[in-house]
Amino acid sequence: MFTDSHCHLTSPELAPDLAAIRQAMSQAQVTRALCICTTLEEFPAVQALAAQYDNFWATVGVHPDNEDAAQPSLQDLLTRGQMPRVVGIGETGLDYYRLGERSVADMAWQRDRFRTHIHAARQLHLPLVIHTRRASDDTLAILKEEGEDGGQGSAGGVFHCFTESQQVARAALDLGFYISFSGILTFKNAQDIRDVAAFVPFDRLLIETDSPYLAPVPYRGKTNNPALVPLVAAQLADIKKCSTAQIAEVSSCNFEALFKKVLL
Repeated sequence: MFTDSHCHLTSPELAPDLAAIRQAMSQAQVTRALCICTTLEEFPAVQALAAQYDNFWATVGVHPDNEDAAQPSLQDLLTRGQMPRVVGIGETGLDYYRLGERSVADMAWQRDRFRTHIHAARQLHLPLVIHTRRASDDTLAILKEEGEDGGQGSAGGVFHCFTESQQVARAALDLGFYISFSGILTFKNAQDIRDVAAFVPFDRLLIETDSPYLAPVPYRGKTNNPALVPLVAAQLADIKKCSTAQIAEVSSCNFEALFKKVLL
């Protein structure tokens, strides 16, 4: 019934409890999950999960925050992106949150890495899973420069765990991207994100946990897992003035439309 479109089940917080998590997912009617890769080093474990369980899928990518991870070449991504059960490229994007004493100009390596992911996604006809934090202008600009305009040949994808403005959401939608919301929607101080969720049309919505992070209320501060994604759906249903079942159906259909390989 529910689909968690973004989780990190190979993380140390979740991997040891996988059996219990899968049981909790079943009880919560969370029937599918997309396991996200953030480094080339962890990809074998992520892909193995998807290969082992018929309701898990995988992505391949190197997160922009993982500066010390192996730098992915285009061939690295192309080779892994063709493996069974891999349905997307990412998590990729830009993150300027932890600049420290560095300038935006010093983050050219992130922008180069992002472009490599875009090139791989376009060649493989797989969608991008995009992370952007304090970097939305550059994220959108690079997507446009690389031809991601929603037209023929575009990879498309999703802006996951959306925390940006309505203006950024509108720009992402105009480029053909989906918008995914996490447990942040339930946080008391997240009214601006709830306002964005009210704006995003039903046919572009996804839901996620980003577990083990960002557990929704009333579990905020605890370890998150895919079994809690119905709480995100319930909050979104309240925002959209519809039933939780409708959010479950719409977001699952959108997941299938975006990650077309899940149906193969």
